[in-house]
Amino acid sequence: MTLYWTTVDSPVGPLLLTAEPGGALTSLSVPGQKNGRVVDGGWRRDPGPFRAAEEQLGAYFAGELKEFRLELRAEGTAFRERVWAALDDVPYGATVTYGEIAARIGASRMAVRAVGGAIGANPLLIVRPCHRVIGADGSMTGYAGGLERKTALLTLEGVL
Repeated sequence: MTLYWTTVDSPVGPLLLTAEPGGALTSLSVPGQKNGRVVDGGWRRDPGPFRAAEEQLGAYFAGELKEFRLELRAEGTAFRERVWAALDDVPYGATVTYGEIAARIGASRMAVRAVGGAIGANPLLIVRPCHRVIGADGSMTGYAGGLERKTALLTLEGVL
């Protein structure tokens, strides 16, 4: 299967987007991201499949969009997919803790570390809002894109 890619400039640095042939967004990465994607020689550069994503990201960074409406296709274990679905329900301008995400998916308090791992493996930064998850004490913890980006995104959303 051909994977398409493009880059989009943003206030938090260049964004690398990938999509499958049908146009569903499969990843959004930032430079230096822990486990972030890098362009593969077999991928095809084509901005066409990303027009809606680029428009919505622009509106988000301009403070005009509070909820992305994009087709997303990220593959993970059933557990990770439940965690990612819970992330999709965290509204703009709000934060939740890892423990709250665990409770939302019906996992025990002991699963908080596993929830953190699933959140850290989120391949769709920004559009799947893992930046809205904070520590139980309100601290800015763990963000694959870097804490400075997490802070910038939460500031944009009026949380900080």
